[in-house]
Amino acid sequence: MNGVDGGGSGFVTASRRLKHWSDTPAAEQPALFLSHKTESAAPRQGLPTLWTLDFDAYLYARAPDKSTSPSSVLNPLLDAITSAIAPDNATMNAQTLEGLVAHCWIEGSVETDEGTLGDQTVAIVPIRILVS
Repeated sequence: MNGVDGGGSGFVTASRRLKHWSDTPAAEQPALFLSHKTESAAPRQGLPTLWTLDFDAYLYARAPDKSTSPSSVLNPLLDAITSAIAPDNATMNAQTLEGLVAHCWIEGSVETDEGTLGDQTVAIVPIRILVS
């Protein structure tokens, strides 16, 4: 995902190896972990199989102090994910991850805990990738 692995995204840590928030120290947050969930294949007669990959993006952040709402830290990080997955191919209105896939998008409910855990906030963003 372009734009979320540094370079002004606000994430200190980005990894494909999922860690629980309790194992991610405050100094390593805000953090983004991408976890591969499932794959499904759709065979097409005379054409290559269409693969759909499902991922969850786990976002962890901590409020810097008691006067800051954890959701005010989380919301810009969610915006960074949305921006990173915005279409990069205007003709197809698709995010192709620089031509690596047919399309990448957010689909489904975004689960959030905006501070019920104290100063820790968590979001899980469902991401789908269509590979042709």
